[in-house]
Amino acid sequence: MPETKAPPASVTSNPSDLEALRKTGRLPGVTWRPSPNYGARPDGAGISLLVVHSISLPPGRFGGPEIADFFCNQLDTSAHPYFQEIAGLQVSAHALIRRDGTVVQFVSLLDRAWHAGRSCFDGREECNDFSIGIELEGCDDIPYTESQYHCLAELAALLMAAWPDIHVDRITGHSDIAPGRKTDPGPAFDWQRFRDLLATRPLDGVDA
Repeated sequence: MPETKAPPASVTSNPSDLEALRKTGRLPGVTWRPSPNYGARPDGAGISLLVVHSISLPPGRFGGPEIADFFCNQLDTSAHPYFQEIAGLQVSAHALIRRDGTVVQFVSLLDRAWHAGRSCFDGREECNDFSIGIELEGCDDIPYTESQYHCLAELAALLMAAWPDIHVDRITGHSDIAPGRKTDPGPAFDWQRFRDLLATRPLDGVDA
């Protein structure tokens, strides 16, 4: 299914969008390309964790359609030798932040995306059940862009307003919930830079 195009913006954080976000799980102002790789969250699971990932396809290359195609089970596995290694995998994330800060959403935030795999946070396993997964187009050892940091901070602030059980101590990396198995977003991700930006983005006047 082709992407449904939106204006060239990262993500809006207008408080008036919160009610619609909570009802639909659709981020305002982003490109929508639905993935078949999702399921229902378990009853009572709630949304209380934001997981930051990174991905590039092929590894170390940016800007192509391959990540979105992969999440939608449409990757041409003959296009690169690495793609043979991931052929048949069915994974997704709720959204991807590209290098220029634009966002593609694949799964409603109300649904369970397949991003974390075997994982544990604060003693609770199966993080897919209660988390939102955001991918950054990038690699562990290549600096992320300023546009990505700003977009991620704006997006995180919006999610925290919509689901107050997500707070700053419940924003974590894939490597933190799957240690020894995953390394992303890696040492190139500047957590302090992200948290400093997040601190400047309160949604004043929002009754969450």
